[in-house]
Amino acid sequence: MSTIQADIEARLSEVEPEVEVLLAEVVGGDLVRLFIDHPQGVTLALCERVTHHLPELRERYALEVSSPGTERPLSKPEHFSRYVGRRARVRTRGDHDGRRSFTGELLNATDREVTVAAETGVVSIAYADIHRSNLVGD
Repeated sequence: MSTIQADIEARLSEVEPEVEVLLAEVVGGDLVRLFIDHPQGVTLALCERVTHHLPELRERYALEVSSPGTERPLSKPEHFSRYVGRRARVRTRGDHDGRRSFTGELLNATDREVTVAAETGVVSIAYADIHRSNLVGD
């Protein structure tokens, strides 16, 4: 998890404890893209509240806050665990079995790694090796 994501999670846990930060990423050096979720869903009003709760961040970056959509980002072990049985795309930081991208059913998620039934076979990938991951439509 990125430092910026940890900072955003810490801030929001105080003021919006039911908001789950799915992914926070810096794009192009001047934009922070923030994907959030909430048990009652993500509304425009919630996105606006979250934006207003992060004034320090808005001083340094443009901020884009949105719901996860159908291609929900997976950035923590509990995200992978929650969606075992669903299809996902997992992209690695470096070559893993000669490839960097694996798409298939999530078979298992432990505290250390995720196992994917990819088109080339079953592969286990340590979370530390994952660059980016998201659910994909069936």
